[in-house]
Amino acid sequence: MTESWRRQADEAMSALSRERGKALTGYAYLLTGEMRDAEDLVQDALIKTFLRRRSGLVLDHAEAYVRRAILTTFIDVSRRRRRWNDRRHLVARAESDGGHEAGAAEHADVEAALQALSPQQRACVVLRFYDDLTVPEIADRMKLAPGTVKRYLNLAIHHLQGLLGPVEHATVDDGDDVDAVIVQGAQS
Repeated sequence: MTESWRRQADEAMSALSRERGKALTGYAYLLTGEMRDAEDLVQDALIKTFLRRRSGLVLDHAEAYVRRAILTTFIDVSRRRRRWNDRRHLVARAESDGGHEAGAAEHADVEAALQALSPQQRACVVLRFYDDLTVPEIADRMKLAPGTVKRYLNLAIHHLQGLLGPVEHATVDDGDDVDAVIVQGAQS
């Protein structure tokens, strides 16, 4: 490997990281859904692209090479993870039931279920069961009619029950019964 090419590659990688790093990380985030995984993916792609001299690498088009490396690395890691998950039971021990894993899993389920709601429904549920506001207070804060808030809560609770299963019973406002869903999971 020539010294000149190595210097040019280092300069190209530095410039690409500095000028397009956020865009590359955003691209990787769309694939992974996790910022930490996206940052790792970008680092891996940069290393794979610039570590050794490649005959096809044109430094002027380095971003396209890195984007391709991000995509192929993501696909490879996903395949490996899926293969491991299919075979892990053959070599791994059963996980213990002690600890906070169950609570963390419930918390993750609740977060995912909340994300499935419309923004208005999610806001009503959070204001009611997390901030412990009454229907009139929610209606005032959201500039909605109390009946609309009740409708949003009712729809949200039925949707959440479909995702999380049966929930305990609670009152929403002055004797109006609505099934409570998520307070414990959201506050943990």
